[in-house]
Amino acid sequence: MQEQNKFNDIRGVIIDLDGTMVHTAPDFHVAINLMRAEFNLAPLSIEIITEFVGKGSEHLMRRVLGVDFSADDVEAQFELALATYQRHYLEINGQHSSIYPGVIEGLEAMREQGLRLACVTNKPISFALPLLEKKGLSTYFELVYGGDSLPRKKPDPLPMLTVSRDFSLEPYQLLAIGDSSNDAQAARAAGCRVVSVPYGYNHGQPVQSIDSDGIVDSLLIAAHLIAA
Repeated sequence: MQEQNKFNDIRGVIIDLDGTMVHTAPDFHVAINLMRAEFNLAPLSIEIITEFVGKGSEHLMRRVLGVDFSADDVEAQFELALATYQRHYLEINGQHSSIYPGVIEGLEAMREQGLRLACVTNKPISFALPLLEKKGLSTYFELVYGGDSLPRKKPDPLPMLTVSRDFSLEPYQLLAIGDSSNDAQAARAAGCRVVSVPYGYNHGQPVQSIDSDGIVDSLLIAAHLIAA
């Protein structure tokens, strides 16, 4: 990345969960295919499911059903399919997922710098909190907002603006870190700075297509940039 000094007045960091801190696609893969088995549908590959991740459980389930059903039939099946998926997901949440390299080290470095940390995810809060706890990440964050914590989720700027208000910081004092265009669009609209990680999901699109302030290979690299 260039222009490292653009991060010299950052006082808080907003970090995405799925695809940024934790590789959760294997959890989605298991839970979705357990749901599909109950609906007598063929299993989907993890590659297909990964492309659907990032805009919340409702969007995920509509995309999953859309593989087999028309738009009208998707809506007819939606409520039961979502409830079935959520039941399975809660049972296996975190069992098949893993923390990405550099995440713990990056969070430790950010905390040592005195940065205030928030996790903002489109994952339902009832999934996000147990996952953060199971992976040993919950103690790093003052705030955690899920996709159903506020009236609107990313890419709407509301979650970022809410963190800004809660931390009593201006949006420009916040850096958002995420793996998808959702994170960047929300940050841009809120007036926050934003960097992307290259290893996440981003709806199947290349990370280079994201309008961000740069690409960082890990949260630890992001912490180094802020410190510099």
